Amino acid sequence: MKKLSFLFIVSMIMISLSLSAQTTSTTSTANTTQRKFVIHTDFGDMHGVLYNDTPKHRDNFIKLVTSGYYNGTLFHRVILGFMIQGGDPDSKTAKAGQALGMGGPSYTIPAEILAKYKHKRGALAAARTNNPQKASSGSQFYIVEPVSGAHSLDNEYTVFGEITSGLEVITKIASVQKDQSDRPVKDIKMTIKMEN
Repeated sequence: MKKLSFLFIVSMIMISLSLSAQTTSTTSTANTTQRKFVIHTDFGDMHGVLYNDTPKHRDNFIKLVTSGYYNGTLFHRVILGFMIQGGDPDSKTAKAGQALGMGGPSYTIPAEILAKYKHKRGALAAARTNNPQKASSGSQFYIVEPVSGAHSLDNEYTVFGEITSGLEVITKIASVQKDQSDRPVKDIKMTIKMEN
């Protein structure tokens, strides 16, 4: 009887460990699945992914995208050899030549700056004001344009994703005619959708 009890307990422990391992494996897989998005413009589409280890920025971006917040906003600042910037809600109704770049929700996002994420070509990063905490804008973002990257920005701004296809669209947008504030003379509107 003791032998049967012992075997029963050992069997239960083995089953418990097996179930625990399966749960851990499922959780790990779920946490490594990157959320995908697409930015539609008249110059083409840019497909990208959001990083899971910048969860505050990832979740905020997903929230804004799924609510339609970015739809109809402009790439309001474009600099060939540097980056293209968008996400200012004031740009939806901006008149030609109106200065942009100060709009957004009434909150910032705590910095999630990770040394492993560099400002390589296609890096998706959060814009911010010059604040000591390096807290990010609630909605404005930029995408790095040059093949060589924009590494002077490394460890200063939160990189929270990257463009994985449609990199040529970044250069097309960065190359347009612009005014003295780097705003395109002809508006470049965007629509962003989540793909998974």
